[in-house]
Amino acid sequence: MSSTHFSGYAAILGRPNAGKSTLMNTLLGSKLSIATHKAQTTRHQIMGIYSEQDYQIIFLDTPGIIQPKYELQKAMMRFVKKAEKEADVVLLLVDLKRSYVQKEQDKKNVQNAPLDLVDHELLRLTRSQNKPVILVLNKMDAVSEEWLIKVQEAYEKAFTFTGIQAISALEKYGIPALINQLKANISKGPALYPKDELSEHPLRFFVSEFIREQLFLNYHEELPYSATIEILEYKEAPDIDRIMADVVVNRNSQKGIIIGKKGAAIKQLGIQSRARIESFLGKKIHLELHVKVRERWREKEHTVRNLGYRE
Repeated sequence: MSSTHFSGYAAILGRPNAGKSTLMNTLLGSKLSIATHKAQTTRHQIMGIYSEQDYQIIFLDTPGIIQPKYELQKAMMRFVKKAEKEADVVLLLVDLKRSYVQKEQDKKNVQNAPLDLVDHELLRLTRSQNKPVILVLNKMDAVSEEWLIKVQEAYEKAFTFTGIQAISALEKYGIPALINQLKANISKGPALYPKDELSEHPLRFFVSEFIREQLFLNYHEELPYSATIEILEYKEAPDIDRIMADVVVNRNSQKGIIIGKKGAAIKQLGIQSRARIESFLGKKIHLELHVKVRERWREKEHTVRNLGYRE
């Protein structure tokens, strides 16, 4: 074993749908963070532990950075600030595809203002932390090399980064090079967690997240953003785990949508959630889902905290 060991925390910051959760899952080789095609799927700070013989990096996946409009979103942005403070190095994730699509739209509408390639608000947030920042240009497989160079040069002019790496988190391009940059920016120190540990979150947390992921995949528009999951009971046993959970919604009118005609929608939600949880746990589970209405829960600080959205 090497006599020198390195360890540190790396926060993954970026806008909604930039690919933060996909990146952490790719880095860990395990689908720990829920990831869907919809923005703002991540609501918590999700910890993932990456360990090799001579180093350990603790990744902190975070909600997409937004201007919060209600209490739940304020709690989400507190998770972002917490991750920034805890991190030894920041990965600033920029979605190359988003700016590329915007460029194509601007071609069709000449009255639009010229596209600013740099997200200056993101840079202000990272600059204020005074920590090493690695610019990660994601979705390189979806844009031309010319566009990649153009965006990279724009960011280099706006800020002095510790390092820059183009990747595709989905296709796993550029990941070894990114890990090498991270290793160069963490300090000597012992492993902070057991080497065989993947996260410090309890199983109940991941179960609630996997059910919430299926909400995003099965329901449309505002509904997944208005709902959360509360685990009421989790009984572990050698042959099968038994879980009872509430789907908490924001308004009474949403309850019927979750349940569906003759209970078809919630039945499908249960089937898909169970499959996801069983895949993660590697064992059989019995899952019982109910729907509970808590009027305007997203807007009440006390309720938001009671439902698990607290640092």
